[in-house]
Amino acid sequence: MVEVTVPSPGESITEVTLGTWRKQDGEWVEKDELLNEIDSDKATLELLSPAAGVLQVNAKSGSEQKVGALVAKVDEKAPRPAGAAASATKKPAATAAAATKTASRGAPAPVPPSTADAATARVSGVAKKVAAERGIDAARLAGSGPSGRVMKVDVEVAAASSAVGGGGAFSASAAPSGPRGVRREKLTKLRLKIAERLVSAQHTAAMLTTFNEVDMSEVIRLRAEHKAEFEKSHGVGLGFMGFFIRSCVSALQKFPRANAYLVNDEIEFHDYVDVGVAVGTERGLVVPVLRSVQAMGLADAEKALRDVATRARDGKLTVDEMTGGTFTISNGGVYGSLMSTPILNPPQSAILGMHAIKKRPVEDPHNPGQIALKPMMYLALSYDHRIIDGAEAVGFLVHVKDCIENPGRLLLGV
Repeated sequence: MVEVTVPSPGESITEVTLGTWRKQDGEWVEKDELLNEIDSDKATLELLSPAAGVLQVNAKSGSEQKVGALVAKVDEKAPRPAGAAASATKKPAATAAAATKTASRGAPAPVPPSTADAATARVSGVAKKVAAERGIDAARLAGSGPSGRVMKVDVEVAAASSAVGGGGAFSASAAPSGPRGVRREKLTKLRLKIAERLVSAQHTAAMLTTFNEVDMSEVIRLRAEHKAEFEKSHGVGLGFMGFFIRSCVSALQKFPRANAYLVNDEIEFHDYVDVGVAVGTERGLVVPVLRSVQAMGLADAEKALRDVATRARDGKLTVDEMTGGTFTISNGGVYGSLMSTPILNPPQSAILGMHAIKKRPVEDPHNPGQIALKPMMYLALSYDHRIIDGAEAVGFLVHVKDCIENPGRLLLGV
């Protein structure tokens, strides 16, 4: 037997959550075949089969496991089935085991209609007593409790319906109609960590947010004019995020406190800029970090962004790639958000929130007093007031606005 143990997702992580088994107990697996996905508070790792053979599952899906814990074994000496068909080696109990795993993930177990005992088990003790008093067959009711359990209120509703209908005994048509299911889903390690960090940021930092709006006309014009040539030359698309990354680098160099940490009674300044970019994934929000972006051009920033965003959605990021960062950019505009208040990513002191681009009537800067329809975006800068004064925060956001509205500043470095 070859043991399958929980690998370490990274330093300081001691406990993980076991995902859904891709292969059932007793099935044939090939070497390096995906068996499970392990979820930690920082990353998701794939658990691969160390050898070819018959799988023996030792831990349930969704269970909490320590790093190094034994979760399965592979019998490499088992005979390979004809055509390597996994179903040929499945144990008779595999189907029942799969049902048990499904139930353990929170899905309600089916109730066989022909089994009276099983149906009765779905009825709470109080509901049974009330049902008996009122002559109602509680086993035939649709339950509103956890996993479809029949509660007292379900019996009372059925009794009231029967009374209104004028009938004596309860009929099936009197049961409450419409879905009333309730289910619980265990928070993933990643989601728990996100919650912990966001609550911590609100409790420990003196967080304020300042807003401004930016005219995207010039960036949109440049993008439309040079997009094809840019992609042909650099092998990557020209998006809006690259302009904002470069604009933030310029602003952070002018307002270094927005790129600093508060460490006890000292301010830790950084002569480099590591930008965290918030990326939404199926497992939750992750913030991969682009290192030393002050040394990147527009094309380099776009390439680095595409790489980390793709691997973030595929769950391929390492813990190191999501650690650190001196500043964060969050783009809620991709989901249609018009305005929001981004929350700090500790121990950082500032975060920029981008939003949806909408055409709005504004004064034309080239023709004072004249109104024009412009593609506008609201910007939000949340900052730690313990480090950054209001004037600095406003100045930072105005600098970003000026860079976006006059992209030539980025080329000139002003």
